[in-house]
Amino acid sequence: MNEDWLRPEVTSQGAGAEAKARLIAAYGEPQRRYHDMTHIADGLAQLRAVEGLTDEERTWLAYAIWWHDAVYDPTRSDNEAQSAALARRDLALLGEPAQAIAEVARLIELTKGHQVEAGDRLGALLVSIDLSILGRDPAAYAAYASAVREEYGHVPDALFRPGRAAVLEHLLTARPLYPDEAYRHRFEAQARRNMAAERAALLA
Repeated sequence: MNEDWLRPEVTSQGAGAEAKARLIAAYGEPQRRYHDMTHIADGLAQLRAVEGLTDEERTWLAYAIWWHDAVYDPTRSDNEAQSAALARRDLALLGEPAQAIAEVARLIELTKGHQVEAGDRLGALLVSIDLSILGRDPAAYAAYASAVREEYGHVPDALFRPGRAAVLEHLLTARPLYPDEAYRHRFEAQARRNMAAERAALLA
């Protein structure tokens, strides 16, 4: 695979350089506090550590991580669909084959509901990488929750608190939360503790 896409600090060449520059600019938009380049770099670092992937699979996942939050407007509910559409356009310009483009778009759209079918290893990995912040140590989780609140600064507390609590309740009902087994063993228990504590504080 093109290793440039696994490392955000590496400068790509030609059309790839232009695409990466556009993405980096998008992730620097002022409304972003969590869904920014730090989130993307973290996801790529996790992907580099995953074993047992073909070059093709790793490429698809790298692209999905780069583009999955490329469109992010906290006032809209179609960010994933818009990000997938942008990936389709950009990857076509990069000359990627139709199979790759379709798979990357499919993976991106999974990040809306974070549910995958049994046997979908790539989907399970992308969803688990995307949700990994939920299972980090309490300080990292608190920083994430604070950043999300800033992204929804346009929403008053009276609406945000019950809305966020409902989102957390939905996540807490997922069995399992992490569809990838390795992520489940590493993060699931702590993620449930983190989310339960945040939800209790929101409803207090």
